[in-house]
Amino acid sequence: MPAAGAATNASEKLDRRVLAIGGVVVLGAIMAMLDITVVNVALDRLIIEFDTTLDQMQWVATGYTLALATVIPLSGWAADRFGTKRIYLTAVLLFMLGSAAAGTAWSTESLIMFRVLQGLGGGMLMPLGMTILTKAAGPERVGRIMAVLGVPMLLGPIVGPILGGWLVDDVSWRWIFFLNLPIGIISLILGARILEADEPQPTQKLDVLGLILLSPGLAALIYGLAQVPSHEGFGSPEVYLPAIAGAILVVAFIRHAARTPHALIDLKLFRDRGFSMASVTMVLFTIAFFGAMLLFPLYFQQVRFEGALSAGLLLAPQGIGAMIMMPIAGAIVDRGGAARTAQLGILVIVGAVVVFTQLGADTSYLTIGVALFVLGLGMGMTMMPIMSIALKTLRQENVARASTSLNIIQQVAASIGTAMLSVLLFNETKDRLAPVLAQLAASQPPGAEPPAMTSVRDLPEQVRAILAPPMADAYASTFVWALVLLAVSFIPALFLPRGRTAPTPIAGSTGTVDADDSGATGAEPEPTSVLDAEPEPVTEGERR
Repeated sequence: MPAAGAATNASEKLDRRVLAIGGVVVLGAIMAMLDITVVNVALDRLIIEFDTTLDQMQWVATGYTLALATVIPLSGWAADRFGTKRIYLTAVLLFMLGSAAAGTAWSTESLIMFRVLQGLGGGMLMPLGMTILTKAAGPERVGRIMAVLGVPMLLGPIVGPILGGWLVDDVSWRWIFFLNLPIGIISLILGARILEADEPQPTQKLDVLGLILLSPGLAALIYGLAQVPSHEGFGSPEVYLPAIAGAILVVAFIRHAARTPHALIDLKLFRDRGFSMASVTMVLFTIAFFGAMLLFPLYFQQVRFEGALSAGLLLAPQGIGAMIMMPIAGAIVDRGGAARTAQLGILVIVGAVVVFTQLGADTSYLTIGVALFVLGLGMGMTMMPIMSIALKTLRQENVARASTSLNIIQQVAASIGTAMLSVLLFNETKDRLAPVLAQLAASQPPGAEPPAMTSVRDLPEQVRAILAPPMADAYASTFVWALVLLAVSFIPALFLPRGRTAPTPIAGSTGTVDADDSGATGAEPEPTSVLDAEPEPVTEGERR
């Protein structure tokens, strides 16, 4: 028995081969994660650089996400058709080209266009990386694999804002994009040498109709939502026409996928309780969390009048908290505690966001830093366990399609959250600043223009002191909406499967599933997965 236990423990460890593959995948993922966090902290400077407004410059982020949502559905099919390694290296190259082009942008429109090109490569990095690592390590070590993939999520919120702030303040905003070039070159070289070549398996045809329905549908839906700030609501045809058209296309895709054996997204995956509950939880959580994350750098720069580097440093506690918690959460997940960890993580985040609903123009940085640290702890307890639950109860041959579906869900939800909270912030700011700006305009000489909001840090100190309190109130009110959405996400999290699941052998023999899944009917459930390598211990009473 001790020898068997030692063998089991050894099999659960990540060997050098898996760690080397993980290093390559993480390097590529770091590019994508750094790019997101770096751009967020640079938005205020880009608005000034291109003499535009937030409702226009938000397309730098939204256009990137639109490209992600469009290309992600292709990653599963492309990996089967051309080989995972080949497509992964192509995605890295495409991301590098988009980064180089974005660094040479000469206008808002050109920057948005090149960010879309970036997204076409970046959209496949995470799902393909997840597939490569999960296949290399096996589903029994999925918790540790999620922890490895969590490294970019840990480093991004810490390094990204600080590095981006330094580049924006002391070098040039263009280097937030040029920075990806050396990372990409190293990733290509190591990937070509370390990643295992897999034979293409073009056993399925591309679901062309599904691609025609889903990708434009997602793009049109997110486009309509992103138009809301510039049109001040949902009543404009520029908002509701693309949004409705996109929703119709997505619904048509769902009907098509339900009737097609090898659809672009396999809807049969949602019959698995773990996958479906994790997906619903992820949608609600991601809408709230990623929408809220957009607010922090803008609050520091627009309300507290900090530079990009200072804003990046002030955001670091959130990443530190996640870095501390995520490896701990990975070990807990592998011992069967994923559901309770995710539930507790959501509650921790809710507690932290309560602090942000009370933000003022002079709230202590210590208070904000502690709340951000707690927020990071909660994030480390939530995202990875939810994704682990979704993948852990699936057969290995379904992992590629499932990881594609999860990434689509996450990116679309993040886009909706960003658009939703930016709309709310826009309306809250407009309502609170209108009377203040009217008073400032009345106090100026006839014909003088009111202060421009795109360069708020350049305003006289007396004017900034007048604008800061109502702007802080706008941010606090927007965080209330994030708090409500996070609280709602706790409801489906209560139904996540609990306990450690036992393995179902690949060839022929029977197995068990999670006790929560099988206890309701009393019937023998069908084997559905290849799970943890170590089954639950059997007691003497059970043997009898």
